[in-house]
Amino acid sequence: MDLFLSGLEILFDWQILLAIPLGLILGIVVGAIPGLTSDLGIILCIPLTYTLEPTVAILILLAIYVGGTYGGSITAILINTPGTSANAATLFDGYPMTQNGEAYKALSMALYASTVGGLISAFVLLFAAPPIAKVTLMFGPAEYLALAVFGLSVIAGVSNNSILKGLMGACIGIFVSTIGLDVISGTMRFTFGNLQLRRGIDLIIALIGLFAISEILMKAKYNPKTDRKIVDPASITRCRISQKEYRRCRKPLTIGTIIGIIIGATPGTGGGLAAFIAYNQVKQSSKHPETFGKGEIEGVAVSESANNAACGGTMIPMLTLGVPGDGATAILMGAFMVHGLVPGPMLFKEQGNILFAIMLGLIVVNISLWLVGNVFTKFYAHITRIPFELLACIVLTFCAAGAYSTNNSMYDVYYIFVFGILAYYLRLMDFQLVPILLGIVLGPLAELNFRRALILSDGSYLIFIKRPISLAFLLIAFGSILVFTIKNFLHQRSLGKEASQME
Repeated sequence: MDLFLSGLEILFDWQILLAIPLGLILGIVVGAIPGLTSDLGIILCIPLTYTLEPTVAILILLAIYVGGTYGGSITAILINTPGTSANAATLFDGYPMTQNGEAYKALSMALYASTVGGLISAFVLLFAAPPIAKVTLMFGPAEYLALAVFGLSVIAGVSNNSILKGLMGACIGIFVSTIGLDVISGTMRFTFGNLQLRRGIDLIIALIGLFAISEILMKAKYNPKTDRKIVDPASITRCRISQKEYRRCRKPLTIGTIIGIIIGATPGTGGGLAAFIAYNQVKQSSKHPETFGKGEIEGVAVSESANNAACGGTMIPMLTLGVPGDGATAILMGAFMVHGLVPGPMLFKEQGNILFAIMLGLIVVNISLWLVGNVFTKFYAHITRIPFELLACIVLTFCAAGAYSTNNSMYDVYYIFVFGILAYYLRLMDFQLVPILLGIVLGPLAELNFRRALILSDGSYLIFIKRPISLAFLLIAFGSILVFTIKNFLHQRSLGKEASQME
């Protein structure tokens, strides 16, 4: 209790109360620009924090992390391009809501869900971090492989009634993830002698090409004289979330938050995987799964609560055990060390007051996200009033700049156009892009841990079913695919009956 009160006393410093909103605004801006992630925002700001007190420095970086994770939802909802991979699941229903004239409602729900998910995960970090961290440490290669398979089972639910095309898309994504240097053998794969491909294709590059560039190409036939919609400025903020919709979103928020915390606390995963798995679970358990992907507000709620809950989740193994949960927390861990704080069990004993101040500060960061986000949400919504021909140029410029800044390489700019053209033709053939993205995200996790598990078991595949957690994930994944297949079959049969009755 003494450490708690001491941490609370440190927290009420004017520098901290000023640093948190500044960090959030910076994080939201960085997260909203495709190609610029919160990781980059944290890296750029670390040198600026050298002269600050450790608590102030860490909290401004945490604010960038949380703000960046929320900021990616803004472009996902408004222009069908997630700012970060953690927000990819948000565009399933966020962008259709914008097309339905409900951009403000979608943005408001994204903010609400991000705040709820982030706030609850911050409380979990404060009161229940050690036991959760111990459970996630039980994960070995077999469990990670099973978790990746569980994530890939989402394909059954996002393949738009064509699981075959979904699987083909996932295979394309997995192929893309294998390009470059093999991390175990060190050999080059699918580079065709091009040294520029030795580091592989960055996820953010593929994401920009698949979603942003293909979206612009899909609207290449846009005619400003006939296709432009006159938007009433007052109508943009008129569409608000009703009390009934808030009540409907309670269950998705709960599921998204729980899954976000658990997946986030599992090292090597991240908010993107958490959002996809949570979205899949909510869609499966919904009484109206056919509305998901067409502008269902519950889809936005579950995705955004999951990815922001993962932010607090990733802090659990880092602070309690010294194991970073994802790339951003690995960078944050470096920042901790720069300021003389070594994450791990000893941090609780040696500098417990500062640690409690940081954990309490994460709660303040999430409350501030709600306040800061509310101020700016109505301005974001007005982006829908910008004529498409102008918006397309702006988006294209940001995409190219974001791609170049990823590795300071023009090759990455070329790659986004390659992916954009590929995605354009796949969309014309009615392929969904999300399975491709899932393949790119989960391919490396699945391949690496599959090979590690087989090395540990001397080539025996029984390792995947002998370990209880691994077996549980595989059974859930199998059950998930089975339920979706049966539901899809029954849905198609009912549509066939209705069609025959109409004839």
